[in-house]
Amino acid sequence: MHAHAIISTHPHVSGQTNDVLIRCIDHCYDCAQTCVSCADACLGEAMVAELTQCIRLNLDCADICAAAGSVASRRTGSNEEVLRRMLDVCAVACRLCAAECERHADMHEHCRICAEACRACEQACREAQQSIH
Repeated sequence: MHAHAIISTHPHVSGQTNDVLIRCIDHCYDCAQTCVSCADACLGEAMVAELTQCIRLNLDCADICAAAGSVASRRTGSNEEVLRRMLDVCAVACRLCAAECERHADMHEHCRICAEACRACEQACREAQQSIH
């Protein structure tokens, strides 16, 4: 929620923000939190054994989204190739996690919400990749 405000104050940004990338940062952190919550909710379900893959992908996606958000938040110096690759990996993790959560969405509302967050983050990462030159 504060990504735009803080990044716009960075001395190397000088008010010239990449709003597509900043929106992606917000999606990455939102998705990371949502995936952690979904994994925790899956652990609380009676059928937890059937949700093992969902939990694994939730936790992988959460870690990757948090890392992508951190790399994308840095403005000192440049590392565009790594940033583009991080956003690609994040989009892939989100796609895989969303697909798994969608398998359980009819039975578990937390999986439906998580799949939605993952799809939004995947899209934001793809758009941000295109905005980096």
